[in-house]
Amino acid sequence: MSDQHEEAHTGPVKTPMQFLSVVFLSFVVPIFVIIGLVYYVTAGHKPSATDIHAAQTTAAHIQKVGALQVKDANRPAKAGEEVFKAQCAACHVSGAAGAPKLGDKAAWAPRIKTGYPALLNSALKGKNAMGAQAGGEHDDYELGRAVVYMANAGGAKFPEPAAPAK
Repeated sequence: MSDQHEEAHTGPVKTPMQFLSVVFLSFVVPIFVIIGLVYYVTAGHKPSATDIHAAQTTAAHIQKVGALQVKDANRPAKAGEEVFKAQCAACHVSGAAGAPKLGDKAAWAPRIKTGYPALLNSALKGKNAMGAQAGGEHDDYELGRAVVYMANAGGAKFPEPAAPAK
């Protein structure tokens, strides 16, 4: 009696290809739904360009006013060539940003005419694209020796600056 009343059970999936498609989509569709939800939820928390600029401006306003740098006052002064190689060579060897190259007499001639004090002042305080060199790793006397080294390589005959009194 049960054989007559049982109907064949059929579902929406009739072929193996349909079965594979259903299994694949049951994994892929939820992943895309989750990704879409994540983008929707986090979209409101992205900083705008004005927020970033305001944060940078605030950081610039509250930066440190000064820094303490401890140096050994009794260390021997470095030679001009040594200071040149450490501090000046990056620009004055390649001529970067219009810096006169070491030994280029034509480029150094107008600068030499201004005299050693003007050249030293430019090195310490900066000029054009060159930033101020004072207050860094080398003291003013050592930077003066580097200025003399570069100027003399460019045709000047400046004497070595006198060592400061201790």
